[in-house]
Amino acid sequence: MGLFNLWRGASASAHTGRIEPVISSIDAPPVQAMSTGHAKVFGPDDPRLLEIIREGGGVSPAVTPKQALRNTTVMRCVSLISFSIGMLPLHLQNKADKTKADDHPLFRVLHRKPNPWQTAYEFRSIMQQRALTHGDAFALIIRTGPKIVALIPLDPASVTVRQNADWSLTYFVTTPKGQKSFGQREVFHLRYGLSENGYTGLSLVRQGAEAIGLALQAEVASARIFKQGVMAGLTLEHPSKLTPEAYRRLQESLATREGAENAGRSVVLEEGMKLGTAANSARDSQTVEQRKMQIEEIARPFGVPRPLLGMDDTSWGSGIDVLGQMFVQYGLNPWFEAWQQAIERDLLTDAEADVYQAKFNPGGLLRGSLSAQMDFWTKALGSGGQHPIATPEEARESFDWQRIDRKELPAQLGSQKGGSHVAA
Repeated sequence: MGLFNLWRGASASAHTGRIEPVISSIDAPPVQAMSTGHAKVFGPDDPRLLEIIREGGGVSPAVTPKQALRNTTVMRCVSLISFSIGMLPLHLQNKADKTKADDHPLFRVLHRKPNPWQTAYEFRSIMQQRALTHGDAFALIIRTGPKIVALIPLDPASVTVRQNADWSLTYFVTTPKGQKSFGQREVFHLRYGLSENGYTGLSLVRQGAEAIGLALQAEVASARIFKQGVMAGLTLEHPSKLTPEAYRRLQESLATREGAENAGRSVVLEEGMKLGTAANSARDSQTVEQRKMQIEEIARPFGVPRPLLGMDDTSWGSGIDVLGQMFVQYGLNPWFEAWQQAIERDLLTDAEADVYQAKFNPGGLLRGSLSAQMDFWTKALGSGGQHPIATPEEARESFDWQRIDRKELPAQLGSQKGGSHVAA
């Protein structure tokens, strides 16, 4: 009996005496980025086996989503995207005239209250966070008859997805009371666009395990230097050889300088020793550069520009509006589509999808400076002989100003006489 046959036999006895089909786990045990890890696989056909073999030469430790979020770059990237998705308005609209479909039950669930204990901001933020770190985010759909009344977030670590023979999906959720299975109509599934199998997304933490692990190790190394290293940056020269007693006293003196909190304290020299200073070594400079490079390496998969990570870029200055537009176009737009199409697939019937659509409103992030906005709306309203393409109500709404009826607009705004404001 070969090694794989022995493995299959052990797997069969451990799983109720029969060979289980390959299951793609959403949050499998932490994918190892080095050969010393022990990732759990279900058999020789499990794609994770080949992945472990390929990653055997890695240099970084196992990286889980929880560990990855301890890195400030990962935290910044995940929070920036998640908070942006959470704070932007998400409305159910009528396709015909783009008006809000606030009479539909799903409108309230998406825009105001997805469940009894979360706001729409909190729900979308945590779903987006899980989609970024795990590759997938799940929410159980609660219905009263045909009407959706709540969305309950599920921990990706407790969810396993299986594709059936008819191409439909079944979701297996592990709970304290055991495992439950749900059909595709019962689960809202948001996933990262890139996928290996077509129905589960790739985890950015998993794909960037080496870069994130290297950054985490650099943080640990730097912390140890500050905690245990001698912060003097000095050299000691002796004309011959230290006596044992002098060596012991010198050790005690150096021990009082150990750690960052003791930097600057004096050293008692022994037997004619001379004190010198040591410049930063090339290795120290490389450590600083390495940490900067890891910020870029980690941020690249998330699509977050350098200046938004607090990098020392000063060239943007007046072009910060363009930077924000670039982040929306290339960092957030793919996620807008992922949310909108997932809502159409999982939360709307085919008949409803012909009438309604879910739509984010990123206008607040795409706005330019105030002067640029005023120049745009002046032309859009027909100033300078331009053909008007907008109404005053639309202009006021873009600034979140109070809506005023057209007939009352002159009276509300007043008129100008002799340079002073006079109410009409």
